[in-house]
Amino acid sequence: MNDPSNVLGKVRRSLGRTAPLTRAPVPPSLSEPLIRLVLSDIGLPQLFEKKALENKIGVTPLRVDDLAAELVAFLHSKHVKTVAVPKSAFLDRIGAVDALRAAGFVVSTWDEMTVDDMYDVDASVTDVWKAVAETGSLVVRASPEHGRCLSLIPPLHVAIVEPKNCVADLIDLFETATASGDASAFTIITGPSKTSDIEMNLVIGVHGPEKVHVFLLA
Repeated sequence: MNDPSNVLGKVRRSLGRTAPLTRAPVPPSLSEPLIRLVLSDIGLPQLFEKKALENKIGVTPLRVDDLAAELVAFLHSKHVKTVAVPKSAFLDRIGAVDALRAAGFVVSTWDEMTVDDMYDVDASVTDVWKAVAETGSLVVRASPEHGRCLSLIPPLHVAIVEPKNCVADLIDLFETATASGDASAFTIITGPSKTSDIEMNLVIGVHGPEKVHVFLLA
């Protein structure tokens, strides 16, 4: 019978070593171009759009002046009646919440909702903290004003992205998060919710939104 306690000995012999290392090996230095695919901040919104579309995230590039009309028309096309939004100075500043209410949507803000309430809304409309160009991912930072459930429970999640919030890759994202010193949870969204747990059959929207759409401001 094989002695499981001798596993490390077998690995050591396979590596040609006769004794344990006295100190940990130093990893080789890697040239940054070898590990980073996006080396410039130029064109990040366009790259984000390309990658997001590959991830089955809908993207509508537009000017901020056109947002209200386009957002209302999009939600009407999806037969949305109830909308959840965060307490967001950005959404208030661009007039998104006022436009939704003026169009007849029932709009509730996170501070006046419970988690159970989220299961009764048709869609959520949120801002995002960052958008990762290399992976086409949305990054939502949880806070008392912006609960994680907003982007995780409603069947349709609409995100409004400012170009200045685009970062090149996950390295930049985590460096920014570390520098901010914010201990809140982050949700990284790379497409609609999907799973293949049962017999490897892909199912969309089981554990979260079945549709994610981005309005990318110019």
